[in-house]
Amino acid sequence: MTSPSALLLGIDIGTTNLKALVFNRAGRVVAHASAPTPTHYLGAGQAYYEPEEIWQQVLGLIRTAVSQVEQARKIAGVACSSMGESGVPIDGEGHPLYHAIAWFDRRTEPQAAYLAEHIGREHIFKSCGLDVYPIYGLCKILWLQDNHSDVLARAERWLNMADFIAYRLCGVAATDYSLASRTLALDLRGLRWNDDLLHAIGIRPSLLAPLMPSGTHLGSILPEVARATGLPESVQVATGGHDHVCAALAAGVIRPSDVLDSIGTAEALFMPLSNVLDDITLARMGYAQGVHVAGGYYILGGQFSSGAAIEWFKQVLGESHDYSILIEEAKRVPPGSEGVSFLPHLRAANTPYNDPLAMGAFLGLTTDVRRGNLFRALLEGIAMEMRSALYPLLALQQRTPERIRATGGGTRNALLMQIKADVFGSRIDIFDVGEGAALGAAMLAGIAGGVYADIEEAVSVVTASHPVTVVSPSEHAAFYDRLYTEVYQHVYSALHPINHAIRRLLSQG
Repeated sequence: MTSPSALLLGIDIGTTNLKALVFNRAGRVVAHASAPTPTHYLGAGQAYYEPEEIWQQVLGLIRTAVSQVEQARKIAGVACSSMGESGVPIDGEGHPLYHAIAWFDRRTEPQAAYLAEHIGREHIFKSCGLDVYPIYGLCKILWLQDNHSDVLARAERWLNMADFIAYRLCGVAATDYSLASRTLALDLRGLRWNDDLLHAIGIRPSLLAPLMPSGTHLGSILPEVARATGLPESVQVATGGHDHVCAALAAGVIRPSDVLDSIGTAEALFMPLSNVLDDITLARMGYAQGVHVAGGYYILGGQFSSGAAIEWFKQVLGESHDYSILIEEAKRVPPGSEGVSFLPHLRAANTPYNDPLAMGAFLGLTTDVRRGNLFRALLEGIAMEMRSALYPLLALQQRTPERIRATGGGTRNALLMQIKADVFGSRIDIFDVGEGAALGAAMLAGIAGGVYADIEEAVSVVTASHPVTVVSPSEHAAFYDRLYTEVYQHVYSALHPINHAIRRLLSQG
C-alpha cells in the first residue's frame, strides 16, 4: 500500500471553473488553483470549448497547485472529473479535430429527433436508462457526422472531457462507465458499448474509447507533463468520472438509502440504486440512470439553471454588487417574496418536465417589487424546482426524506439552504467537502494507487474528517408547502403553451 502521507491530485473540468486541487489522504485541501472555464458563446443556444485551450489552462493550474506543495514528490496519483456530455474528437496522434460542443448546447436537437424517430426512445431507454435528449454525447457525434463528416472520418477517438485530460496526461485513451453513461450508447446492464445501436446510425464502435471502471490505473504521467507542471514522473493517472457522480462519492453517497443534492452551476439530485429501473416514465420525465463511480447504479434528476440563474441575475443587474448584498436584501423580504415567483427554466426544463423548449419567468410583478423581492423569489424558485425533482425519486422508495445530504458551491448560501430545508420539509446535512467533484476524482486516484484499500475505506476516511452543518426546517415550512402545492407546481403547465408558441415564432423568424 502507498504511504499514508501520500497526496492526491484531483482535476475538475466544470461548466464555470477549471480546478486543480491537491488533497491529503483525509481529503483535506493542501493546494488549490482555479480559473474560469473558457467558454465561447455563439448565440442561439450554441456554445463550445476549445480543447487545446482547456488543456493549456489545466497544465497551468496543475503547475500553480504543485508550486504550493512543500513536498511535491508525495503526490502519488491524479484523476479527473468533468461535465458529462461534452466530448473531443481526436486524431491518431491525439490532436483535437474540432471544438468540444458545450454540454448545454442546443444545436443537436435535430439529431435527438432523428434518434427518437428512427431508433425509438423506448428502445434506447431499455439499453442505457436515458430518454433521448439533445445534450447527450451521441447526439453531438451525430451532429458532427451530419455537418462535418470529414472530421469524424479522421477521428481516431471521441473522448469525454475528463478522458481527454487523462489522455493528455498519460497517453492512454479510455473512458469510465459514469461518463459513458452520458452518451446514450452504453449498455447499462452489460457494461459495454451498444454496438447494434452504433451500427444502426452509422457510427463505428471503435470511435468510442475502451470502457473501464472509475478508479482504474491507466499509467504514469508523460515526461513532458512532468516537466510542464512540476509533478514527479512517478505520478500515476487513473480513470475519473462524471462530476456529479464524483461529488456523490466525496460526500459518501454510495448506498441506495442516501440522497444527495449537488448544488453548482447546474443542480443534481442523486440517489444510488442497486439495479437499473425499467420504468420508462421516469426517463420521459427527464430522470437519468447511470453507473456510479463507486459501483452499482444511480438515478439522477435536477435542474440545468441553479447557480447559473443566480449568476445570470447578477449579470443582468449590470452592477458591481457582490452576492452578500443581494442576500441581505432578500433576507429582508418575507417568505413568498410578497407575491413574486420565479420559474428557473433558463436553460430548458429538466426533471420532472423534460422540456427543451421551456423558458424561465418571473411572475407577480408590480411597481412595489424591488430587487430583494426578485432575488428571494429566484432562490425560492430554485428550491421549489428541486422539490419537483425530488419527490418522484422518493416515491420510488415509498418514503419521505428524513435528511438530505448537500454539497457544492451553492451550500455556502445560507439563505438558500434554509429555504431549501423549508421547501423540502426535510433536514439538510451540508457536507463541507469544498470541491466535491475534484475530491471524488482524487479519491478514485487513491483507490487506483493503493492509498485506500477500496471504496469503503476511502469514504470512511474522508467523511470522518469533514464537518457537517445541519439545517432544519423552520416555522416557515408549512407556508412553503402551501406555496408549492397551491402556486408553484401549476406554473410550468400554465406557461407551457405560451413558451412553446414563443419558440415556434422564433424558429420561423
